[in-house]
Amino acid sequence: MKNGRANGLTFGIYPGSAVGDNAVGDGLMGEGGPPGPPDRPDRINQALAQLQGSPGRPFIVRAYDVYTDQGDSVRASLPQAPAAGYAGYLGHGRRLDLVAQYHSRSGDIDGYCAFIERLVDAHGAHIATLQIGEEPNITGNPLLDGAYPRVTEALIAGARTARDKARRSGHPAIRVGCNTSPLLGPDSGFLARLTQAGGDQFIADLDYVGLDFFPDVFRPIAPARLAVVVQELLEAHRRDQLAPAGLGHLPLVITEHGWPTGPGRAPRRQAEVLRTVIDVVARNAGALNITGYIHHTLRDARSAGSGLFCQFGLMTDDYAPKPAFHAYRELIDALSR
Repeated sequence: MKNGRANGLTFGIYPGSAVGDNAVGDGLMGEGGPPGPPDRPDRINQALAQLQGSPGRPFIVRAYDVYTDQGDSVRASLPQAPAAGYAGYLGHGRRLDLVAQYHSRSGDIDGYCAFIERLVDAHGAHIATLQIGEEPNITGNPLLDGAYPRVTEALIAGARTARDKARRSGHPAIRVGCNTSPLLGPDSGFLARLTQAGGDQFIADLDYVGLDFFPDVFRPIAPARLAVVVQELLEAHRRDQLAPAGLGHLPLVITEHGWPTGPGRAPRRQAEVLRTVIDVVARNAGALNITGYIHHTLRDARSAGSGLFCQFGLMTDDYAPKPAFHAYRELIDALSR
């Protein structure tokens, strides 16, 4: 037992650099400008080893693969992230959290399911969790799955395919899930509508539900209020979203969280936000059945850029650690499984 917690959390990180609108082309929330330096696998592995701490300690490497229609030249620039692949970052206790994104402009459900099967064939031995879709509740952003037709059908069919393929391929330990961002306003009924469409079979196909959330990034929160807001958000998500949708029994994983540095956003404050959010997550792990936390992202997309999505990293784009890097390493040592 650590700090009164019987099991602790499983921690992880997305090891690439592309985030937000930087993931396609050179744009950074419309800012433009040159892209940052390419990922450096050697420096990434050094940083992952530092964060993981004890060799063999469970640690999650998050990665994204995107299904697009054949011949879709617009989306073809983002086949996977990190761009250099992810196999070289695994082993020594590091396992893969693989996100199978759905970006089919034609609504090709069969093609998406075949894509999931290929992912299991290629990476099944290393996959800890296979997330079907990415923030499918968001409809206005072409980087997220809710912008594409038949996304609800894709999630339902994709989860069934992933579950069946994992079993048939000799990888029954792969945990299948889906995620959303916080469900507010018009989004509030998304999970209930999803499980109504998928029925008991879809619910049975899921092992966990993920939550991407970025408090104090898009809507400012007073520092003294941050812990309270995070607590309320997590409680409301389980009570008002998961439970009514028939998903209240499933573990919740924080699948993306981060806070960017940049103009008016000090590196010291990034570390403070990280500590505050993870402390609230850890204190509520038992009561709210939260089992994991994954940070987004390891290094800046472009440290010289001033756009909101340029400096989300725990490290600069030349892999110099910020205070938040050291804070995360200490939290992992104290709170991990």
